[in-house]
Amino acid sequence: MESLLILASIAFALLLGAMSPGPTSIYVAKNSIAISRKHGLFTALGTGLGASLFGLLSVLGLQAFLLAVPSAYLALKICGGLYLLWMAYKIIKHAKEPIHSDSSTIQQMTLFRAFLTGLITQLSNPKFAIVLASIFTALLPKEFPTYYYFVLPILCFFIDAGWCSLVAVALSAEKPRRVYMKSKALFDRIAGGVMTLLGLKLIFGMK
Repeated sequence: MESLLILASIAFALLLGAMSPGPTSIYVAKNSIAISRKHGLFTALGTGLGASLFGLLSVLGLQAFLLAVPSAYLALKICGGLYLLWMAYKIIKHAKEPIHSDSSTIQQMTLFRAFLTGLITQLSNPKFAIVLASIFTALLPKEFPTYYYFVLPILCFFIDAGWCSLVAVALSAEKPRRVYMKSKALFDRIAGGVMTLLGLKLIFGMK
């Protein structure tokens, strides 16, 4: 019973983290609205896999390593921030370009590329790993069952991918797509601006 309570507490904390806006939710939303629901769902699967990898590393002691080697954390922050800035540049650069048809847009991004983009976007944010490790450190007992090494990464995957999938399904509906099509340039610039701020915060943020 105690193990179930611990897992439930971790799941709740992970859900709150997944629901907070970030670069992954922005990209899932954009792919869902601008391309297709399927592309949004594959992006969500990529973010979920990234979350599960961070979950496994966190259980294995990623937080202790990054705190012990500040240069490694700094390098991850810079690389992750630069990747987010590059994505922001691409979004803003193509903001004025109209979407002629679903088929032409889909040809520009395969489902695998959507999945890979979600994965890389998730892995580009080392702060997510620190938050994840902090949750585990706070809620896990000093000694826990071996199966936690398998259960926790799976939990991270289903919670992150599940929430992002809900976002993809909701925003790929006809009405949100029509609104996006009418004001594509504005929405893309806003998304690119938020992504830029997240990238700069990741690089220059002190915490």
